[in-house]
Amino acid sequence: MKVAVIGVGHLGRHHARILEKLPGVELVGVVDVNRERAEQVAAQHRTHAFADWRDIAFAVDAVTIATPTETHVAVAQPLLEAGIHVLVEKPMTRTSAEADRLIEAAAQGGATFAVGHTERFNPAVEAARSYVHEPRFIEVHRLGTFPDRSLDIDVVFDLMIHDLDLVLDFVGGEVTSIDAVGVPVLTPRIDIANVRLRFSGGCTANLTASRISRDRVRKIRFFQRDSYVSIDYSSQELEMWRLVPQPGAMPAIEGGKMDVLREEPLARELADFVAAARERRAPGVTGAQGRAALALAEQIVERMTV
Repeated sequence: MKVAVIGVGHLGRHHARILEKLPGVELVGVVDVNRERAEQVAAQHRTHAFADWRDIAFAVDAVTIATPTETHVAVAQPLLEAGIHVLVEKPMTRTSAEADRLIEAAAQGGATFAVGHTERFNPAVEAARSYVHEPRFIEVHRLGTFPDRSLDIDVVFDLMIHDLDLVLDFVGGEVTSIDAVGVPVLTPRIDIANVRLRFSGGCTANLTASRISRDRVRKIRFFQRDSYVSIDYSSQELEMWRLVPQPGAMPAIEGGKMDVLREEPLARELADFVAAARERRAPGVTGAQGRAALALAEQIVERMTV
């Protein structure tokens, strides 16, 4: 399968690194408006450099797009309409209306359309699925130091959207209420945010995202009847504790760290995208699922107290 990477900045260069070594894939080119950067990445991965995606895009089977969010529609829509498979990094678009355009384009062109929510492919997250059942409360902390990128969007769209996608996936049901607060600290955009979501099934989720913290924290915890599940995204560690009845005695608490086979989530995501395109099946995160997370992020920002 002939694949190109469009946008080889902070994240796109990792796409190129992984795709170059992925079995059954030929990395035929990398594209970046910064020609020098494109040539540097191309040289590292023994491929060709382009400054304009139009110069290569229609000679490939699939592309991954890691350009700024504001460009996603202009780049992805004509490719999808032409039947070229596309994985676009999160947030998939600036608005849910734009997301609808890409979903429609994929349907029109018969193309596989995936959205880059890498935490879905985190081995610790996948290992936790057999232990999470009808959670009643979810606590999420995604904290990072001040970045040199993604400052054109709020932290809700930059960082929190990863966890919004996961919470929607684990919980299901409708969001019935949203309470949110955000603060612009170092930029004109929201740099730290907290939101409390309530779901129709009774679950409550509390999420905090920050890009101005001293320490890097990436954790999600599930509290449910008789058990507790904790995931550290960064270290790919999973803990599960449960209450076990003891006949004639007090219940015992059992559990601890669970076995997790550590792998790079982005590599697993790209492998899934290529396989989905080849097999003409749905990818791990579909356009509709990416849109759902985006639409929820929009609602949070709209209702946010600043």
